Amino acid sequence: MLDALERLVAAESPSADQAACARCADEVTHVAAELLSGIEPERISVDGATHLRWTFGPSRTRVALIGHFDTVWPMGTLAELPFKVEDGLAWGPGCFDMKAGIVQGLHALAAVGVDNLDGVALLLTSDEEIGSPSSRSLVESTARGAHAALILEPGVDGALKTARKGVGMYRLKVLGRSAHAGLEPENGANALAALAAALGQVSGLGDAAKGTTVTPTTASAGTARNVVPDFAVCEIDIRGETADELQRVDSAIRALAPGVPGTSFEIEGGLNRPPLDAASSAVLFERAKRIAASIGIGVLGGQGVGGGSDGNFTAGIGVPTLDGLGAVGDGAHARHEHVVIDAMAPRAELLAALVRELLTT
Repeated sequence: MLDALERLVAAESPSADQAACARCADEVTHVAAELLSGIEPERISVDGATHLRWTFGPSRTRVALIGHFDTVWPMGTLAELPFKVEDGLAWGPGCFDMKAGIVQGLHALAAVGVDNLDGVALLLTSDEEIGSPSSRSLVESTARGAHAALILEPGVDGALKTARKGVGMYRLKVLGRSAHAGLEPENGANALAALAAALGQVSGLGDAAKGTTVTPTTASAGTARNVVPDFAVCEIDIRGETADELQRVDSAIRALAPGVPGTSFEIEGGLNRPPLDAASSAVLFERAKRIAASIGIGVLGGQGVGGGSDGNFTAGIGVPTLDGLGAVGDGAHARHEHVVIDAMAPRAELLAALVRELLTT
C-alpha cells in the first residue's frame, strides 16, 4: 500500500494542470491493473479533464465508490515536500487528500475479489478540488439509483464524515472609471471603494447560529498607486447546513448594489454543492459502526464538517451516502499533510466488508 501511495504522490496532479492530471490518471490505472486483474477503466475526457471509471459486472450499479486524484498542490511541490515515511506516518502532497483513499479503495475491491464485484462502480475524477465543474454530471450519473455511495475522502480525527455543509462559490466583479488619483480623483469611479462597501454587507450575511458562513477570500483591484481603480474583484465562499440558508445567501449576494456612483457589479458563480444531510448517511453509518466493531477496529466516530465533496452531489440526488472512508491522518491542504500508516489496512478492510454486505443485502 505504501509503494502504491508513493507512486501516486509522485504523480503530481494539481487540478488546473490537465496534462499532469492525465499523467496521474495513467499511474492510477497502472496501480489498479495490478490489483484488479488487469481490468481497465473507462477513460472519460470532459472539457479536457480526465476521469476514470470502472464498472464491474453486468448488473446495474448498487454500490458506487467515488474519489478524486487531483490535489490543491502546484507542480513542483514534491521537490519541497518529498514523499517520506517517518515515525509511523506517510508524508507528501496529496497523500491525505486523497491519494491514500484511492489506494485503500483499490485494495478493498481487490480484497472483495473482482469476480464478486458485480454491481460495483468506482469513479475517480480530476477536478474535485475546484468544484467538479466537468465531473459533477458524471458523479451523479454513476451513483444514480445505487443503494449506496461510499466516498473515499479522508476522515476527520479518525471519524467518518456523516454530514457536510453545502457550498457556494462566487466572484464579485466591480467595474468603475479610472482617473489620476492626485489631479482629478473626483472624475473617477472607485471600484475598490465600491467593493469594500459591498464586502461589509457580504460579511454580515453569515449566521453562526444556523451554521452559515460567508467568507470573502481573495481580492485584487487597480493598476497603480496613483490611479483610481476602475476594476476590482473578490472571491466569496459560502457554506450552509440547509438548502434554505444557501438560497437566502445566494439571493442576497445577487441583490447587491454598488454604493459608489459610476460603478457597477457583475456576479459570477453560484451554488455549487447541496448539503449532505446527516439523514443521508445515518443507515450506512450504523452499518459501518457495526462492521468496525466486528473486525476489531473499535468504536467508529462520525462528524459533520464544513468542507464539501462529491458526496454532496450523490446525497443531493437521493443516494444514501457515507463520506470519509479514506485515510486517517491530518493536514488536508496544508504542508503537514500526512497519513497514519497503521490505519490504512484496517480502513481498507472496513471498506471491503461494507461493500460485501451492501452487495448481499
